[in-house]
Order: sequence, then C-alpha cells, then structure tokens
Amino acid sequence: MVRHICMFQLKEEEKEKNLKEALERAQSLKEIPYIKKFEVVTNSSKAPQNNYDLSLIFDFESIDDLNEYQKHPNHLAFGKFITSVRENRACIDYEF
Repeated sequence: MVRHICMFQLKEEEKEKNLKEALERAQSLKEIPYIKKFEVVTNSSKAPQNNYDLSLIFDFESIDDLNEYQKHPNHLAFGKFITSVRENRACIDYEF
C-alpha cells in the first residue's frame, strides 16, 4: 500500500472562499477508481494558523495506481484550481 499525503497552504486573499471551493472540488477525486482510502481534512481552528490549511490523505494499492491517479482528468482539474489559490504545497508518498 502507498499513502499519499498532500498539504496546501492557501493564499490569504479570499482564503475562506477558496478553502470552501477546494473542499467541494476535492469531492470529485472520490470518483477516481485507484483510491482505496479517501480523506480530506482542514487545519483545526485551535491549531496554529500558520499550519497548512488543507490536506489530502489517500491510500493506493501501488505506486502504479498512484501514478495513474496523477494523470486522471479529475486530479488534473483539481490541480489546476488548487495551484491558482495556494501559497505552498508539501507532499509525501510512502509505502506501508
């Protein structure tokens, strides 16, 4: 199994609006058949506000499945949107 964790720190301009839209758009990723476990989370209001705002935590059967996910049209569309509203991105993929 491979766990894919991708975190985004959004730009301050229209952050709440963009976070809401990102959460809505992330739901389209559920349709990608390669994802075995799907979780989308946001930073707690009680946590430091300089933490990342949004994280995608997905499990895949293999690296090959993760690579196929990366090319899926729903992922490409989400990526185009999130790139336009994010300040920073951090990602890790690990086998377990």
